Amino acid sequence: MSHAIDPARTAVLTIDLQNDFLHPEGAYGRGGQSAPEIAALPDRVKPVIDALRAKGGSYVSAQFTLVPHHGREPLIAPHLKALRPFLGRGDFEPGSFGHDLVDSLKPADFTVEKINYSAFYQTRLEYVLKAIGVDTLIVGGIVTNGGVASTLRDAHLRGIHTVLLSDGCAAFSQKVHDATLVSLGSVTDVMTCAEAVEKITAA
Repeated sequence: MSHAIDPARTAVLTIDLQNDFLHPEGAYGRGGQSAPEIAALPDRVKPVIDALRAKGGSYVSAQFTLVPHHGREPLIAPHLKALRPFLGRGDFEPGSFGHDLVDSLKPADFTVEKINYSAFYQTRLEYVLKAIGVDTLIVGGIVTNGGVASTLRDAHLRGIHTVLLSDGCAAFSQKVHDATLVSLGSVTDVMTCAEAVEKITAA
């Protein structure tokens, strides 16, 4: 699959690169759920964001959100509660430190609160992309087999071309990450962050 990139009609979209996932004092750090490959993502993706912005493109951050209810207890899907029992009050709450984009990637041009795997599901993402004339997304973030994969497939269904950053996304298992890259090859271009920077710069 090959597709020319028009930077002005392209956006970098990062999935869930937030303090609650990546910062040692965030929810996952406190819960002992961290991985070196995930922690390395912001520094890998930033050159792609910088290159695209220099050419007139945009950066959108999609951030996982737990909606607070009574007493700020979050609304958590049963499968997530079973998978991550350490999640609780204040985690991934809008306006909190944990919900925020990691410092090294601030500021995003647009921020989208997501409540499920896909950044398109019940969010304003599609509206924003149409409003700024974007037809191509360069996608990175976490996890490869979850939010990243779901978002890429949803983009494909909407006729939006995508580029998956193979080293700009990660999972808690390298085996799962690698298998997901293979499975997504039918719906997206796949390239490294360095290859993406080169392609953007040459556009």
